[in-house]
Amino acid sequence: MLKALCQSLCLSLPLAASAQAASVVFLNPGYSNETFWVDYSRFMQAAASDLGMTLRVQYSERRADLALTQAREVLQGPQRPDYLVLVNELYVAPEIIRLSRGTGVKLFLVNNGLTDSQAHSVQAQPDKYPEVLGSLVSNDEEAGYQMLKALAAQLPAAPGAVDLLVFAGVKTTPASQLRVQGMRRALAEFPQVRLRQVVYGGWSRQRAFEQAQMLLERYPDTRLVWSANDQMAFGAMQAFQALGKVPGRDVLFSAVNSSPEALRARIDGRLSVLMGGHFTLGGWAMVMLHDDARGLAVGRDGQREHSAPALQLIDSAKARRWLELLEQDGHGIDFHRFSAEGRPADFRYPFLTSPVEY
Repeated sequence: MLKALCQSLCLSLPLAASAQAASVVFLNPGYSNETFWVDYSRFMQAAASDLGMTLRVQYSERRADLALTQAREVLQGPQRPDYLVLVNELYVAPEIIRLSRGTGVKLFLVNNGLTDSQAHSVQAQPDKYPEVLGSLVSNDEEAGYQMLKALAAQLPAAPGAVDLLVFAGVKTTPASQLRVQGMRRALAEFPQVRLRQVVYGGWSRQRAFEQAQMLLERYPDTRLVWSANDQMAFGAMQAFQALGKVPGRDVLFSAVNSSPEALRARIDGRLSVLMGGHFTLGGWAMVMLHDDARGLAVGRDGQREHSAPALQLIDSAKARRWLELLEQDGHGIDFHRFSAEGRPADFRYPFLTSPVEY
């Protein structure tokens, strides 16, 4: 009788209530105290909570060897997740894809997808590399382009040649490479801007500070500084300030990231140009995994690889608004609103077509 009652109750439960929550592990490539990657994980967790999913985050502290060790433990452990989300930082993705073969864990790449050469190699060896569920990257090339264009537009008319210094991230990160490509595309439109040197600051404030000190000895008349993230911009800024140069007046700085420090610097004018918003990619990936777990096609457009225009220019008004929203989990977003669940067949994810306004 008790068994029959239990069966009756179980059968009467809605499918969503009786189904096990989709489980996700995110291999976060950043430091566990790094503002951007901590905010990134926080946004993912807000999405997971909202969508009824479980999420576990592991930080690899910007070490490829640790990322691979963590991936191996997740994929070969006794309690494997439904999904493993990873970033192709330091080119670790192909090996993790290989490790996933036969595990039943679906892989999804965010922020840094496979390079063209990696993709060709993976596709050419299907017996070695299983197919990944998909990828979601940002508009990094366009962001690099827009950032320099907006920076150069603030120069006074006909100033003569203007020296530019560029602080890229790391050579083995696709997002960094794409931002630099975009910068070079914009450079062709401003013949008065003279690129003096591109250095790789490794996303580090201290390293960029040390590099800027040396570069200022070579190029003391530098007026423009383009940086692939906020930490390198602040490191370079420190070196210029040590020589009495005022950011926003004597030197114009640009940066990527929407950390509170960067937003405040945009408001007070120390940063003349700021791009941000790509910390949301992990949250949008959770929406797509939520849909996949319910049998809905993630590649609704017939594609596995997707790009979202997440990076957008942040003016001082938007910076003030974002500072307030950062206090709210997930920027106060209802993630169900972006899901394909209950939508018509021609529904397309809104975050893939236009920047999400907050």
